[in-house]
Amino acid sequence: MGERSNEEIRQEEPEAYSARLHDSRVVRGLYLTVGFAALILGVVGIVLPVLPTTPFVLLAAACFARSSKRFHDKLLANRTAGPIIREWVEHRSIRRQVKRWVYLLMALSFSSSILMLTSFWHQVMLAVLGITLVAFIWRIPVRDSDPDP
Repeated sequence: MGERSNEEIRQEEPEAYSARLHDSRVVRGLYLTVGFAALILGVVGIVLPVLPTTPFVLLAAACFARSSKRFHDKLLANRTAGPIIREWVEHRSIRRQVKRWVYLLMALSFSSSILMLTSFWHQVMLAVLGITLVAFIWRIPVRDSDPDP
């Protein structure tokens, strides 16, 4: 539930979303492998505070666009990842609401991880890593929602 059919996606998507498969089967296989590895890392990043999710999902989408139209369409049809991928492909930005969620989840995961650690140096390392990730996310352009959907 919540996912649309591939045919609905194909009818709505501009040319930028469509998959452009590589000519070589070997290269397509490599892209597919990297795409699944990135998707797995993105899913793991949902629960691990240090591993980002969005860059891996975007990498998976790019790899699937060059290797498998079927998996590319499935990722675009996903109700959570699809809109974020479309936003990035079309505008090279993320929505303000998504960015706020990223900050909130990062704050919760990093602060809880820092509080659980006993080693001062590990706490400092996580704090520096968290600040670095916040600076990275801060640099991503924000686009407010369109007034007319």
